[in-house]
Amino acid sequence: MNPASYDIIDGIPHYKLFIDGQWVSSSRNELADDYNPATGKIFARSQQAGATEVKAAIDAAERAFASWSRTMVAEREEMLLKVGEVIKARTPEIRDLLIEECGSVFGKALWEIEYVVDAIRAAAGDARHVMGETMPMTMPGQISISVRKPLGIVAGIAPFNSPFLLCMKKIVYALAVGNTFILKPSEETPLSGALIADLFQEAGLPAGVLNVVPGVPAEVGDLLMADPRIRMITFTGSTRTGRHLAVEAAKHLKRFTLEMGGKSPLIVLDDADVDYAVDAAAFGVFLHQGQVCMANSKVMVETSLFDTFKEKFVAKAKGLTVGDPRDPETVIGPLIRARQCEFIDGQIKDAVEKGAKVLTGGTYEGQFFQPTILDGVTPEMRIYHEESFGPVVSLIRVNDAEEALKVANDTSYGLSAALITNDMQKALDLSMRLESGMVHVNDCTISDEPHVPFGGVKNSGFGREGGRYSLEELTEVKWITLQMGQRAFPF
Repeated sequence: MNPASYDIIDGIPHYKLFIDGQWVSSSRNELADDYNPATGKIFARSQQAGATEVKAAIDAAERAFASWSRTMVAEREEMLLKVGEVIKARTPEIRDLLIEECGSVFGKALWEIEYVVDAIRAAAGDARHVMGETMPMTMPGQISISVRKPLGIVAGIAPFNSPFLLCMKKIVYALAVGNTFILKPSEETPLSGALIADLFQEAGLPAGVLNVVPGVPAEVGDLLMADPRIRMITFTGSTRTGRHLAVEAAKHLKRFTLEMGGKSPLIVLDDADVDYAVDAAAFGVFLHQGQVCMANSKVMVETSLFDTFKEKFVAKAKGLTVGDPRDPETVIGPLIRARQCEFIDGQIKDAVEKGAKVLTGGTYEGQFFQPTILDGVTPEMRIYHEESFGPVVSLIRVNDAEEALKVANDTSYGLSAALITNDMQKALDLSMRLESGMVHVNDCTISDEPHVPFGGVKNSGFGREGGRYSLEELTEVKWITLQMGQRAFPF
């Protein structure tokens, strides 16, 4: 990291804010501790933005928009590709921060970095596809066209689970079409936000185009929402917070996209390859110790295959390595905070009291929760409805595909869904009827690409991110007509 981005006090780096191309101290004089979830130790502190710093960031973004929005597309494309090269050169540093700050295991951290580089390339290419159209008119001699223009300042509020990926995915598309950006990183992973600013600064991004202001979520979020110069809020996080932001955005007539929680179902029909289905189910719920909004935390299996699947699934879970996220062999690392372990423990106890059985796991030490499989989960139990955001899965026996569909749709969420079958007629039918923004056939529920329409329905989200779908969200359409000759007016 750039030495200008922090001060060393009592042996601990204290990170600053990034505003108008400079690393600046907050006048608020408040700090947030950044803990390593694997060790529980403080490894950094982050200065907290207040009203003065948020206003300065908005002022800087407003000034920068005047020139950035008019840069040639080739310049924006080149800038983004430079950032990609900087990331590739600094991969070990980024990987280590993701492991230390958010508990990413070794492989997940590397995948996150690879995805970001791919997303940058996609956004750089898509910058050339911000297109309008011509439209026929009834008025003689009139030419009608539409053009897409950048919105202005976009503010992004990001979560802790994949902080590098989810921050960058928002930033690069906003910048690609000519917007400027203010990032409010998660309070759990503020250094990831500082690192992103450092990467863009090294690549030579003009001052003010990107600003990073960590701080108290409610306070910084409300300040961003209240300022009319912020034209759009893009948010990834909990449904509770997303609902609040949607209400505030409506009050202030701001655009918004929301990518929120999930209780994603995986359906395994009786013609599935059992070993493949087990591998898919395990990856879909235990990746990043279940701290993934798309995690298939409910697995429905047809009754004729259920016992075989259960036996193999339990054996698979028991064989997963839990421990040091720096070890490339580790699959299950720490949860982000101790209270999340307590929350999941409460869900499991509630389920057991109401008749569920723990097939494996169900315990934790420190912030390491054992991969857990529950059998006999019913709608009366909290875990049937609530998102766990941990390495816990409910295994549910169903009689047929119709019952599986009913259980899958029996949720307030609708982010991702998956089904495993060799019957393509059933696959297509179920895909169309699953109440989910995304459906994956013969796969788990975790899948993403930079160019696809990523997002959910119901309590899982509003709007889509990725490729041309981001371009549409991040621009506004202007209609222009050109009269050839003189129009004949009726009076």
